[in-house]
Amino acid sequence: MSSENADAGLESDEPVWDVVVVGAGPAGASAAYAAAVAGRRVLLLEKAELPRYKTCGGGIIGPSRDALPPGFELPFKDRVHAVTFSLNGRLTRTRRSKRMLFGLINRPEFDASLVEHAEKAGAVLRTGVTVSRVEQHGPAVPDRRTVAVVLNGGATVLAHAVVGADGSASRIGAHVGVKLDQVDLGLEAEIPVPPTVAEDWKGRIHLDWGPLPGSYGWVFPKGDTLTVGVISARGEGAATKRYMEDFVARLGLAGFEPAVSSGHLTRCRSDDSPLSRGRVLVCGDAAGLLEPWTREGISFALRSGRLAGEWAVRIAESHDAVDARRQALNYAFAIKAGLGVEMAVGRRMLAIFERRPAVIHGVLTTIRPAWNAFTDIVRGSTTLAGLVRTHPLARRALNAFDRREGAARTTDPVAVPEAADAEAAVEAEEADHRRAGSPE
Repeated sequence: MSSENADAGLESDEPVWDVVVVGAGPAGASAAYAAAVAGRRVLLLEKAELPRYKTCGGGIIGPSRDALPPGFELPFKDRVHAVTFSLNGRLTRTRRSKRMLFGLINRPEFDASLVEHAEKAGAVLRTGVTVSRVEQHGPAVPDRRTVAVVLNGGATVLAHAVVGADGSASRIGAHVGVKLDQVDLGLEAEIPVPPTVAEDWKGRIHLDWGPLPGSYGWVFPKGDTLTVGVISARGEGAATKRYMEDFVARLGLAGFEPAVSSGHLTRCRSDDSPLSRGRVLVCGDAAGLLEPWTREGISFALRSGRLAGEWAVRIAESHDAVDARRQALNYAFAIKAGLGVEMAVGRRMLAIFERRPAVIHGVLTTIRPAWNAFTDIVRGSTTLAGLVRTHPLARRALNAFDRREGAARTTDPVAVPEAADAEAAVEAEEADHRRAGSPE
């Protein structure tokens, strides 16, 4: 992968770029690709050397696949056909599908391939470059159509539009004023396993609804390595670590030494958080765009990055502040009309899951239409928001939960009994297991 390294190697008198993208993850690479395909001069800046490790489960669901550049070949490590669900280690159930549900990738390979596509489209990559800030006014900015990207060491890169895709601790996001509504702590380990263990996990993932409100754990198989992780709300660090240790032990994996152990904070935007400032846009984690319930971020990064790249081209072409602002507002509208709607439904699902994990477990493991909906969502034939919009039963059930937990406390004669029945079914199954002497 070609690159021009080091801040010191950047010339202060170089021509003005049409679009500068900060961060070469899925969001940044997608933005750079979209702008470069449009024929613009695009510079992609990345502080690390590629490929680099990122804490991520690496699940590529349907919406992620559909947002990839044409001709992109996914470097799958495994293809998922089965999901094992458990409720904090109990009531383990496995559901299977004849068709592939989704694929699993390693982020270093995946990210590097995305960047290569952006380069083939014409984007220029520079690695080992750290951005300290952006300036839209002042002596470093020659005119109102230009943004100065200031690097560590003082060098400056000029652009007509900037896309911030520099992760959840984004400096570009701070410039824009991104506001966060939900912060979660994820812990993850990459665990090499012998062939016999790897074979047992092939084609199957594990999702465990955890002991902390809103928490869950996962096992994603990738050949001879299992990606094992847990996530819960920030502020419960010690309890989250205990959950991770207990989860690994219950899986029988405590005797294997992880090749990598890591942690990461995921940050979810508030509804009124800005997505732009002047000629600067943010996307992906830098904008706080991810699914609030599952904290899935790859599809949100790919989709928001593509939109950011397309609208950055329009901003770069704007000759005054009014037109640039109009284009930035159009970008925000596109995000909110699509990803924003999905996030709103995800927040409602998280609120239910935090209070009623047994209901979610019971519904997914005992009600076939719910399992079918799950498979449709991960394959990409619908979204969680689309399911609620187009299926009256799903909409009534979600509304009933909202009312049940809200101040009104009204009931829905159709949906509430179903939810209560699902919870009762799970409790009954637990009692059956105890009577049969089955381990929980």
